[in-house]
Amino acid sequence: HVQLVESGGGSVQVGGSLRLSCVASVDTIGRYCMGWFRQIPDKEREGIAGIESDGSTSYADPVKGRFTVSQDNAKSTFYLQMNSLTPEDTAMYYCAVDPFDSRCGGGWSRSIRYNYWGLGTQVTVS
Repeated sequence: HVQLVESGGGSVQVGGSLRLSCVASVDTIGRYCMGWFRQIPDKEREGIAGIESDGSTSYADPVKGRFTVSQDNAKSTFYLQMNSLTPEDTAMYYCAVDPFDSRCGGGWSRSIRYNYWGLGTQVTVS
């Protein structure tokens, strides 16, 4: 069982930046398909960024060019750098991981793809 804890959310002005962190409860995490999702009330959870063990990344169109996902395998930590934030980025942000597969197989944005989820961190842009 892997526990994930997100942090780094908060309130920021339009055009500002935040960096979210997601720490996994393992010493090192060498194999994974990992994703960042966000959700607003009454809407489905939306996959916005994914990263695989080899460092390959994927992004949803609304965040391309503004968000960057990265990892520190030795620290079992994933990051989401968010720049040029807009009010439309306001949401609860979640990280998720499948530690049993080194590739996402094209399904990085599908929530059903993942085994473990964090509890989320709120991001508010105004």
